[in-house]
Amino acid sequence: MDELKNRRLEIDALRTLCAIRHHGGVTRAASALGLSQSAVSHKIRRLEENLDCELLGRRAGTPMFTSAGEDLLDYAGRILGLHDEALLSLSKTPLAGRLDLGLTEDTACSDLARILGRFKRLHPNVSVRTRVRMSLVLRAMLDRGELNAAIIQVFAHEVRPTDTVLFRESLHWVKHPDLPLPLSGPIPFLSFDDECFYRQWALDIGQDDEVVLETVFECSSAAGIVAATNAAMGVALLSDRHLRGDMQIVHTRLPSPPALAYVVRRARRSRNTALDTLIGEIEKDISRLGGLTLAS
Repeated sequence: MDELKNRRLEIDALRTLCAIRHHGGVTRAASALGLSQSAVSHKIRRLEENLDCELLGRRAGTPMFTSAGEDLLDYAGRILGLHDEALLSLSKTPLAGRLDLGLTEDTACSDLARILGRFKRLHPNVSVRTRVRMSLVLRAMLDRGELNAAIIQVFAHEVRPTDTVLFRESLHWVKHPDLPLPLSGPIPFLSFDDECFYRQWALDIGQDDEVVLETVFECSSAAGIVAATNAAMGVALLSDRHLRGDMQIVHTRLPSPPALAYVVRRARRSRNTALDTLIGEIEKDISRLGGLTLAS
């Protein structure tokens, strides 16, 4: 028991450890946190010395985290969640009212679900209704005033000054190695449904005389498009998070797709104190973690 009294789990060190997992390494975590790589390494070394165990796998060919590191990460997520919720509960102002929010499917199964759950616990007098739709549908609902705000995916060049950017990623043409790309003629295209703006962009460029896309498969879910790509049925547009295994990025015959961004977008003229508070909490989490994790 005396030994435990001399040990401490520093919140900042636990947050750094989680950032390493979140961003896939020390270098990326350092960049996201605005720290030097040596500063991040020093925090982890101090934590390891305090706990008298190794947390990171530093040998070639070993996992990023040791078994002790994986165990601590499980606790760290819960400790940081309670720590941040406690701080927010002590500084919160009474809120009441109603929020109508829109989410895409991949944001509904992400860090944002945790933030929304915490917001509801801290502000029980705010009624929150959430609707999960495709980004294009949510944008139309915002324009019609049916939502206060929505978390949507847009092309990076469409980000507005009033948007809160949560996440940026690239969009790629991909195929399976077993699928030969014809040197001329139609290219088999694996398409999302009519409510996907990837599809609209692809079909627009598919009207070009130099590129002819022939839709051979249509599906509303990313899982279905991934499966069809892995079955070598055609080429598809997929973001970084959905690249799998042997998929090859296609650089020939097809133009480079625009970059993507996930944003919180408010309805025009939407003034809502509860919404301001929720967006503020999302921004604080982005600042602490250097970004948010979305479902893949």
